[in-house]
Amino acid sequence: MTRLTDNLDKIADRIRESFAAKDAAREKVLPICREVIRFSSLSIRALHRQELDKAHELLQSARKLLDDAEQVLADGIDIRTGFLIDAQKEYAEGVITLSLVMGKHPPAPEELRVDEVAFLHGLAESVGELRRYLMDSMRKGDLSRGEEFLSDMDDIYNVLVTMDFPDAITHGLRRTTDNMRGVLEKTRSDLTLTIRQKELEDRLKEYDK
Repeated sequence: MTRLTDNLDKIADRIRESFAAKDAAREKVLPICREVIRFSSLSIRALHRQELDKAHELLQSARKLLDDAEQVLADGIDIRTGFLIDAQKEYAEGVITLSLVMGKHPPAPEELRVDEVAFLHGLAESVGELRRYLMDSMRKGDLSRGEEFLSDMDDIYNVLVTMDFPDAITHGLRRTTDNMRGVLEKTRSDLTLTIRQKELEDRLKEYDK
């Protein structure tokens, strides 16, 4: 009869081999994901500087890096949590924000080739970036797209608030959505106040004439 130790040794060898493959894949994918996050962050910065072509190029670079990460995992090695989801989320946030600023509908998760949870978190984070873009425009006296951006933010919130699933599935999306409500209301208040001030200034100019 084969000793128990011999049987366990064979099992342990297979497990070690599996863990070694996962560890090697993780070591390759982790720096790639860091670069994805860096390029995605740079794209957001370029967007706020009105450098939309540069933002698009940076996001293309981020997508190529995500493809590299997927290639590392092509052998079925499953480490698709944590840092990889974070990288996909940052990429999705950049693409979604750029799409909305350019007046386009954001791509679906399958078009972006990202996890659905990463997509939803990227969608949620885009609300903050839209507010920042809108505030910068308002400071320059440009209110032309204020209502449009506010409507986009409303639409995103109204969709995300319906994702009423446990955190184990959505990775804390409910908390992010709750925080988004405050951002949305503050943006609505800021935009309304600025519009009223502009209307008052226009009336005063007409009166002076």
